Amino acid sequence: EVQLVESGGGLVRAGGSLRLSCAASGTNRADRAIGWFRQAPGKEREERSCIGSSDGSTYYADYVKGRFTISSDNAKNTVYLQMNSQKHEDTGVYYCNSDIYWGQGTQVNVSS
Repeated sequence: EVQLVESGGGLVRAGGSLRLSCAASGTNRADRAIGWFRQAPGKEREERSCIGSSDGSTYYADYVKGRFTISSDNAKNTVYLQMNSQKHEDTGVYYCNSDIYWGQGTQVNVSS
């Protein structure tokens, strides 16, 4: 069974940084594209970034380009999302996703 477990959320001031981790089990990270989604209160989940499977290609939503960096340590089966220059609007629950599988989410709060 594929499981995704997020960690690394917390409270940060605007302009600060956080690094989120998504640890995958029951699968090989290199065989799966994994994406990061944010869900703000009362809103739908929105994709923020994604990293491809074997080629490691990346995607960033316009809103996070230049601020967020997605990376992967395939030996650890883990995908990271480095979030810099954070804005209050980055606040929400961050989920990692692969195909039909979702993690439980990790809360990020950015104070203005």
